[in-house]
Amino acid sequence: MVPSNEANRSSEENNFDEVSGNSSLGNIVKNSSSSVRVSGSSNTYRRTIGGVASSISNKSNATKSGRVPRARRMSLSLVRVDAWSVAKVTFLLSVAGGIIQVIAAGLIWLFLNMIGVFDQVTQIVSSTGLDSNGFNLADVFSLPTVLSAVTIFSIVEIVIITVLSAIIALLYNVVGSLVGGIHITLGDD
Repeated sequence: MVPSNEANRSSEENNFDEVSGNSSLGNIVKNSSSSVRVSGSSNTYRRTIGGVASSISNKSNATKSGRVPRARRMSLSLVRVDAWSVAKVTFLLSVAGGIIQVIAAGLIWLFLNMIGVFDQVTQIVSSTGLDSNGFNLADVFSLPTVLSAVTIFSIVEIVIITVLSAIIALLYNVVGSLVGGIHITLGDD
């Protein structure tokens, strides 16, 4: 049985959907707050994903006795992902990518205009005799035209990437239920 010490709990707790089996550290016990504790030989540790596992009891006794704590490892399986949360995160990352694309296209256009690429291409076209109607590349690829095209492309890209990521998450859930998901081992260094 795992001793419960509510005062020493860290404020950073992560919830798990399923907890089963034993780990190399001892028994895994799911307490009433849906967090996971791992009980080992003489210490009880709180395991968090993305946080730091902290000792709950006998932390000072382990350092006083001169024992070196051994590295802890825990095997976990990623069996299911929430498609809605994947879609939300992918949408926000796609929006950030779209903003970066628009800014990068504007900066590249300004750079090309500063070094005179558009004027040089216009002169080359005029010197070949293909200039029948006063062709000017700077008019065809003006800054508003380029930024409008990149913005439209970014919006379409945001929609496609968000929808595809949600579909991939749903497919992963189906495959994960068939084969057991992705197995990972977390360890402290």
